[in-house]
Amino acid sequence: MKGVILAGGKGTRLDPLTRVINKHLLPIGPYPMIYWPIRRLKQAGISQILIITNREDIESFKKVLGSGEQWGVNLFYQIQNQKGGGIADALACAKDFVDDKFVVLLGDNLFDENLRPMIEEFYKEDYKAKILLKEVRDPERYGVVSFDKNTHSIHSIVEKPKNPPSKYCVTGIYLYDVDVFNVIQELEPSPRGEKEITDLNNYYIKRNELSYDVLKEWWLDAGTHESLYKANQHYYEEIHDTR
Repeated sequence: MKGVILAGGKGTRLDPLTRVINKHLLPIGPYPMIYWPIRRLKQAGISQILIITNREDIESFKKVLGSGEQWGVNLFYQIQNQKGGGIADALACAKDFVDDKFVVLLGDNLFDENLRPMIEEFYKEDYKAKILLKEVRDPERYGVVSFDKNTHSIHSIVEKPKNPPSKYCVTGIYLYDVDVFNVIQELEPSPRGEKEITDLNNYYIKRNELSYDVLKEWWLDAGTHESLYKANQHYYEEIHDTR
């Protein structure tokens, strides 16, 4: 199985830092942010990893990460085709890289969970998509799942609802079958003109082709100044504890 890390976007919530550097290259602990999702993929047994980013940032990633040899993986790079496109638009750029079920991580999603058991389970399943959820205190900030309490199945995903139907948000950790590229091609753009990951996942939910799992360990969306600070705290404490 291969892995894809989406590392594009403007990172406007981290302005002014992101005026000079892609947010995924900002320091988290002693490493760039993107090191941590690379580390989690390696832990899960995935060594072939594609990084998708903006045209203006790709050389910076290559300079910092290189071939991936120092990290124990093989890194490949792809320019995101469309400026301002949605997550699903960016994911479409991985079409020529994958040939089987694969893992997708948003590069600013940091977590401690070992993904290997979930990946192995998905590989054996007949489902075409899998999302990982996390119980949070502020679900209105994220895409939130609406559950069927009797069957524990997901009815739908609602993006940043004022009245969240649950406390479980959709993290930036997804697993898909290669069929996903055909689905993305058929997706209608949202009102803001982008192909949205929420619409993609809702497509699979409507067809009963999506499964889910819940993260039990630490998880953080490191897209704001506050969360960047919390991420640094977390990893420096982890490093200190292992000394």
